[in-house]
Amino acid sequence: MFKDKTSNKIHEEMMKDISNEYDKTEGSFIFDATKPPAIKLEEAYKDLDSIINKFNLENLAGDELEKRIHQTTGISRKPATKSIGQVELKGNGTVSEGDLFETESGIQFQATETKVITAAGLVKLQCTKAGSIGNVPANQIKLIPITIGGITDANNPEPTTGGFEAETDKALLQRYYERIKTPATSGNKAQYKNWAKEVQGVGDAKVFPLWNGDNTVKIVIIDSLKEPAGQEIVDRVQEYVDPGLSGIGEGTAPIGAFCTVVSAAAKPINVVFAANIDSGYTNEEILNNVKTSISKYLKDITFTESYVSYAIIGSLVLQAHGIQDYSNLTINGGTSNITIEEDEVAVLGEVVING
Repeated sequence: MFKDKTSNKIHEEMMKDISNEYDKTEGSFIFDATKPPAIKLEEAYKDLDSIINKFNLENLAGDELEKRIHQTTGISRKPATKSIGQVELKGNGTVSEGDLFETESGIQFQATETKVITAAGLVKLQCTKAGSIGNVPANQIKLIPITIGGITDANNPEPTTGGFEAETDKALLQRYYERIKTPATSGNKAQYKNWAKEVQGVGDAKVFPLWNGDNTVKIVIIDSLKEPAGQEIVDRVQEYVDPGLSGIGEGTAPIGAFCTVVSAAAKPINVVFAANIDSGYTNEEILNNVKTSISKYLKDITFTESYVSYAIIGSLVLQAHGIQDYSNLTINGGTSNITIEEDEVAVLGEVVING
């Protein structure tokens, strides 16, 4: 707004306001006395520009954005969460709450319970760091950095899950706009959606009123990665909105409203095609490039589109680095759009590139 308020421009204006009967040439007393204030005024205008810009929420970030949104709506940024899982231990000994286990890449987990192990047994774990770094595949937690007497072997039989990054500025701003553009009141659809999205780990939600008769509501959710929500997230939303599906008003839902919370069902999208490949890329690199592009597209259309576009998938394949051209593209065995039902979420399945 004040970009034209440079020190030179300000100084020129100041000099014009001074009578010509005085010496205003460069080096004169008046010239030299007015130049420093002009420089300081330029800095003041820059500060004023910065302040004015902050009246627009989209110009804010981090703590400033979170504070403004919280002050106006009460919405807070969802914090990062720690992943959880189980480790199978062998030996004879006692594992204490807080004992550490580790992956070969150095990601540490600590026991969340004290348990006596006789021959073998499972112990609950939680990652020591919050965020998606703690979501590790099965058979990765094998190290015991600090010896536990009698325990000889460790391994996680299942992946650890539930580790999510703190809500991004973009996601927080989206929730803010949803709140002010779709007023939530008296248990309307918008309010059920807002309640679901207030729970950590929930990326989006759909609300189906009267889905199973009078006074029934179903909420279908996905996680922050735009994938089917894990059972622990479903349980958290159920507990928050209508504990035990009781309808007695012990959650956020009003008395008499029976709310069922479920995860969206995964709709695998399997892509097969033949391709002319650039010799400058390895097969693995090309496959990863294709998967990355298609995965991003599927996440972008989650809960907003009712089908996966055959044409868009084809364009993404062609645009992937390392692909010169392609042919014989099929999606789920066919050459047409793939319908996504209201309670489904499209997830990338198998991608096969034929030479």
